[in-house]
Amino acid sequence: MPDVSLTLVIVIAAAIVFGVANGANDAANSIATVIGTRNLSPRSALIMAGICEFLGAATGTAVAMTIGKGIIIPEAMTVSIVLGGVFAVIIWTVTATFKGMPVSLTHGLVAGMVGAALAHGNPSIIQWRVLGTVFSAVAIAPVLGFAGGFTVFLLIIWVFKRKRPAMVRTLFSKLEVASAAFLAYSHGKNDGQMPIGLIAMGLMVHSGSTELEIPFWAVIASASAISFGTIVGGRRVIRTVGLKMTALNPSSGFAAEASAATIIEVASHLGIPVSTTHCVSTAIMGVGATKRLSAVRWTLAGNIVRTWILTFPGCLALGWLLGTLFRVIA
Repeated sequence: MPDVSLTLVIVIAAAIVFGVANGANDAANSIATVIGTRNLSPRSALIMAGICEFLGAATGTAVAMTIGKGIIIPEAMTVSIVLGGVFAVIIWTVTATFKGMPVSLTHGLVAGMVGAALAHGNPSIIQWRVLGTVFSAVAIAPVLGFAGGFTVFLLIIWVFKRKRPAMVRTLFSKLEVASAAFLAYSHGKNDGQMPIGLIAMGLMVHSGSTELEIPFWAVIASASAISFGTIVGGRRVIRTVGLKMTALNPSSGFAAEASAATIIEVASHLGIPVSTTHCVSTAIMGVGATKRLSAVRWTLAGNIVRTWILTFPGCLALGWLLGTLFRVIA
């Protein structure tokens, strides 16, 4: 059996790697639109997002508490469950990022942990009520994202229909940068807290306690990881979401970003992990649908949705396999 302290180091390292992978894939969605409208260069947008992701991840711990104590009963938490869940979503995310497909790391992590827990052969250790709340966001968040993008952009069209196009573009070129920053911040506040929850779980198991405590260094390390991942990666995902799905301009980009960021921010305050991928992608679809349905590349949208759906069984199966493996060697 490996030394417990070494096992804890592995858990912390895996959480940090997960944060970097999160930044490279999921966080890329937060700036895809502002790059797609060519309002900011990729370099400037990535740096801005990295800073805002850090600030968001360092603000609040509601989502971290849900990940740390809400999915698996604390008394039944083991190192093999933590490692099985986090390595499952890392493998899934790296593969998807390489192919340029956005995925939900939120739901991938939850599914991976559930799979790893099921490898212990005792479904009662899973807190199904909390899990139901988390997975209800799978259906609700995309609907709210689409409706939000559609409604906000229609409202913008109505309010500014008599204004000069040049004036509207100048105004929303500035507002879109602000909304992209808000979206990156809200993503950090939601998804950025998941590595914090993972580190806290590792510390809880290591200490033999059932109380989840979040040290300040874990917050800083996790915030730095997602910020770093955002800055150095995610360009393929950005091209898919920001350039290929539909044609965007500053006002439509603002509508998609503002509506998605609002949904994520509310969920963060409630401690509900939601997918930035779901919110942003469907908000962009909603914006595109205001012009005409054919303005959205539904074939690409269908590929993205299929990837979302496959995330659940894929990470569940990976979590079960890895949970079984770690249970034997850990």
